[in-house]
Amino acid sequence: MKVKLIAAGVLAMAAGVAVAQNINAAGATFPEPIYTKWFTEYAQAHPMVKINYQPIGSGGGIRQVSDGTVDFGASDGPMSDEQLAAAKVKVMHIPTVLGAVVPIYNLPGINNELNFSGDVIADIYLGKIAKWSDPRIAKDNPGVKFPDKAILPVYRSDGSGTTFIFSDFLSKVSPEWAVSPGKGTAIKWKAGVGAAKSEGVAGMVRQTPGAIGYVELTFATENKIQYGAVRNAAGKFLKATPDGVSAAAAASAKTMPADFRVSITNAPGATSYPIASFTWLLIPTHFADPAKGNAVADFLTWMLAKGESEAAGLGYAPLPKPVAEKVALAIKTIK
Repeated sequence: MKVKLIAAGVLAMAAGVAVAQNINAAGATFPEPIYTKWFTEYAQAHPMVKINYQPIGSGGGIRQVSDGTVDFGASDGPMSDEQLAAAKVKVMHIPTVLGAVVPIYNLPGINNELNFSGDVIADIYLGKIAKWSDPRIAKDNPGVKFPDKAILPVYRSDGSGTTFIFSDFLSKVSPEWAVSPGKGTAIKWKAGVGAAKSEGVAGMVRQTPGAIGYVELTFATENKIQYGAVRNAAGKFLKATPDGVSAAAAASAKTMPADFRVSITNAPGATSYPIASFTWLLIPTHFADPAKGNAVADFLTWMLAKGESEAAGLGYAPLPKPVAEKVALAIKTIK
């Protein structure tokens, strides 16, 4: 036992961690699959460090890191200037991977992969398009015989980064949506029913013929949920893929601000998937316990060196090289 403890101590000191660290984090469900994998692998390589992550949604992650009740948070929607100013600790945004949000649906008898224009999705959730037989849906799907069936829009009832990405996209393609309900992790929906977390949205869509919802790509593929293609800024209907997300990031990377808070929805380019986003860890710039700060910084360094290569296998896209290089510099400022 003594030998094992000494070995663990040597490994921890090699990572810049002199004592055992129990790190608590909470937030987005969107990146949960890859975060779970990363935190497990990191703990295996660094036995003195354990990262406990609770997937409570982006709104909860922002709230808890702002209140100082967790060591760091996670969100798919960047904190606003007001949220940053109100936080008890100074927070930096560290992008980790990129992902996609997809429209899922339950339409018995329709085996075609459906196409969705952003303005059509917006009007469904605004309550202006109420039936699957609407001519605007048919226009995007020539040859498909839609039933005269009511549409039930399903949305996230909890504070959600997935909702932020979805509503950010709709704000760019629908002037009416941009005015109200706008974009955010929690918004005032005009039509439909709410369900908690991606599991709730997917469950409601699955059990309700005629329903439509939105979840992250990884969740849809892992759970074998039918999802459609979305028209991008170039007018192309694209199914979500890591390559399509990478194209959206590449088209937007040149305008990446120093604080990494950027939107890449509806990005230009024929190959850019339109409902794409970075996801961020919300890291305090200063830790009361320097050893804990060192452990978090070491994990982030490991993430860039080892974790990014695992992104595509789980349906995410890795950080573009220019962004990863900027992130490496930002990690060095954590104290």
